[in-house]
Amino acid sequence: MAAQINPSILSADFSRLADEAQAVAGADWLHVDVMDNHFVPNLTLGVPVVESLARATGTPLDCHLMIEAPDRWAPQYVEAGAGSVTFHVEAAAAPVRLAREIRAKGARASMALRPATPIEPYEDLLPELDMLLIMTVEPGFGGQAFLDIMLPKIRRTREMISKHGLDLWLQVDGGVSASTIEQCADAGADVFVAGSAVYGAQDPAEAVRALRNQAEAATGKASWACDH
Repeated sequence: MAAQINPSILSADFSRLADEAQAVAGADWLHVDVMDNHFVPNLTLGVPVVESLARATGTPLDCHLMIEAPDRWAPQYVEAGAGSVTFHVEAAAAPVRLAREIRAKGARASMALRPATPIEPYEDLLPELDMLLIMTVEPGFGGQAFLDIMLPKIRRTREMISKHGLDLWLQVDGGVSASTIEQCADAGADVFVAGSAVYGAQDPAEAVRALRNQAEAATGKASWACDH
């Protein structure tokens, strides 16, 4: 099963975003962190920058909305050119309706959970999604250390996905690097957001390739993948 690497432009040079996007042209997606200084204590970019990025790169955009009122704003990111839009279940008023609206506009619908948010209450929502994001740090800032206490949650989520026979990507975001990606893959993740591990490397494109190779090797030995 193929692993996907999504470099996070939160760790890129914001004065050279088009160039930074091109530097990881071999990535599967470009991860775009949208923060509103309300849902999380940080403020980043919004719809106009996403529109510009969509024109500047052929790599599809994976927009992670760490914002209040995603029911109102998420559809605008699809219209701006995002191929995947992730909303936080903690902030969504009507997550099923929102996921269906994102899909209807032509993007992949994804739902994110903060570290303290359990997956179990949302089992019935999984068929409405194309991807589930388990945060492996508290959302809001790049460069945080990976929370290994999230590994059991990743495993439980993978078991849930398998139980229902869903074609659902399982993404992890936060502290993903050469030293943690294999643990995530073994636990059941197949989409990996990496910020400083890619953009802090001397050769970001090579960092993407190396991380993907690590993840795929770990997946090949993982019990959850062997069952498929």
